[in-house]
Amino acid sequence: MTTPHDGVVPPNYDWDAFGFDTRQVHAGERPNADHGDRVVPIHVSNAFRFDSFQDTWDRFAGVEDGQLYSRHLNPTVEVAEERVASLEGGSGAVAFASGSAAIMATILALCSQGDHFVSTASIYSGTIAGFERTLSRLGISVSFVADWRDTDEWRAALRPETRAVFTETIPNPKNDIVDVAAVAAIAREAGVPLIVDNTVGTPALIRPIEHGADIVVHSSTKFLGGHGATLSGVVVDGSTFDWAANADRYPQLADAVTRWGERRAFEQYVRFNQLYDFGATLSPFNAFLLQQGLETLSLRLERHSANAHELALWLAEQPGVESVDYAGLPGGRDFELAQRLYGGRSGSVFSVTVEGGLEGARTFIDHLRVFSRMTNIGDTRSLAIHPGTTTHVNFTPERRAALGIHDGLVRLSVGIESVEDLRADLAGALAAVGAR
Repeated sequence: MTTPHDGVVPPNYDWDAFGFDTRQVHAGERPNADHGDRVVPIHVSNAFRFDSFQDTWDRFAGVEDGQLYSRHLNPTVEVAEERVASLEGGSGAVAFASGSAAIMATILALCSQGDHFVSTASIYSGTIAGFERTLSRLGISVSFVADWRDTDEWRAALRPETRAVFTETIPNPKNDIVDVAAVAAIAREAGVPLIVDNTVGTPALIRPIEHGADIVVHSSTKFLGGHGATLSGVVVDGSTFDWAANADRYPQLADAVTRWGERRAFEQYVRFNQLYDFGATLSPFNAFLLQQGLETLSLRLERHSANAHELALWLAEQPGVESVDYAGLPGGRDFELAQRLYGGRSGSVFSVTVEGGLEGARTFIDHLRVFSRMTNIGDTRSLAIHPGTTTHVNFTPERRAALGIHDGLVRLSVGIESVEDLRADLAGALAAVGAR
């Protein structure tokens, strides 16, 4: 941290003492007293000078914090990390080049060959593929729980070699929200950490650590960045799991406690092992774009959620619509949970099933004009895609059916445009379906 000019009172850098909307703008920043930069600079240096021989030694030994090489830590990336950690209520965070990299790094930090973890079944299809396709080749197995409410199913899935539980706050495309506290109780009973993907929920809507999660992951490509301009991922350490007391299961993290202390053990282990060794480093420019997105997170999520809520209620009443998967719909299975956790507005990614099966979905999507046909979510722009022929195309028909991915199902990621224009766009697409 730079020394302030004479006579200038240094700012309060304890941003955690401030409110959410202030922290999303300021947390992690270090105003430069020499140049007066108001926006965090993009540090494009791949390495950094040391002050002395001893300074070099101390940093490599982990005795002193600071930059070694941009593969493990960069000043621009560090600001983004600290901001996300502050918003989630974590002790620290590590940024990655993508959400998938962040998720896989988290599992690999906890599991070795022969280990096992349990996940809820309704999660992002790309995460399922990574778990089954890549981790299985490394000797790490996963079991999926179809109904997170079924404690007997959880207990049947858990094993002596289980090392983690994984879930999402708001899965896509079904918007079948999860009670993090209930899943956290299962993980605690099993003596393993709970990992929660909060990509769709974001800390603007829910903070999983407050509900019992130990680790939070994000594809910050989505809502945290928010503008469809870059890829990034973040792992947030809640510092709530006692690694030292579970040294038999997590010897690598018990050693990390000895080296870095309880509060930073998981964060630093992920940084110096998964990030440094695999090199899935977030570029300074992408970190800068992530910071820009974070500054308006709560404002965007308010509009995202309000638009989605209005459109979901409207769609549920329209001819040509078979069903709407949105937890905030009155009378639905998740309605009470949506009220308790999200005030009835469970994010902005949900699905609508139109009449006519595959051809109905084709007609619907081809007649959209404001909604973009894209695979991303969490953009300021509204997006639509057909999961059965895209994100879930490699799943068997039986598995798609079990996950509720039917031929007529279309996933919507509702943006921040005028809701009247979005409704008119959907109405025109439904009219085309009815005219087939």
